[in-house]
Amino acid sequence: MFSKSRINEPGPKQGSDSDKPQTPEAQGTKPAMPDARSPAPSSAPKPKPSPSVLSSDLMIKGNIKTSGDIQVEGQVEGDIRAHLLTVGEGATVKGEVMADDVVVNGRVVGRVRGLKVRLTATARVEGDIIHKTIAIESGAHFEGSVQRQEDPLNTGGKPVGQRPGGAPAQQGNPAPKKDA
Repeated sequence: MFSKSRINEPGPKQGSDSDKPQTPEAQGTKPAMPDARSPAPSSAPKPKPSPSVLSSDLMIKGNIKTSGDIQVEGQVEGDIRAHLLTVGEGATVKGEVMADDVVVNGRVVGRVRGLKVRLTATARVEGDIIHKTIAIESGAHFEGSVQRQEDPLNTGGKPVGQRPGGAPAQQGNPAPKKDA
């Protein structure tokens, strides 16, 4: 009376397309497996190059420009442009420094321009600082003015003595006030 049905049994049904093997090996193709000799995927990040280090016994006269990072431990007489500039404790830079990030541990004589400027406790800066954000640790020595700008790395800014609206800064005494 009762017969066993094949409907609920696992496996391929007879007389249908499912009779064909379903695994790649059975179909005669190899599954995609990573080869140890193949290059890494192009989406992998490239290793960040180490910073260029100007050692403590090095003295440079001239300008330095790079899109990378520089760590100054010696003496530089000239302007420096970099992505990240670190002035070491025993280092001296005489000239304008400009970088996305500026960390001063030593001495800078000249203008400092940076999106982020940090003066550590051992820093000595003699010159103006133009920044977007600044941090000055207790003990740092600084002589000059500090000015915040949205884009401190843009040197083609407004002339000195101009207001943000472009009107010249007022010279001398303001107009007398009227009595009420």
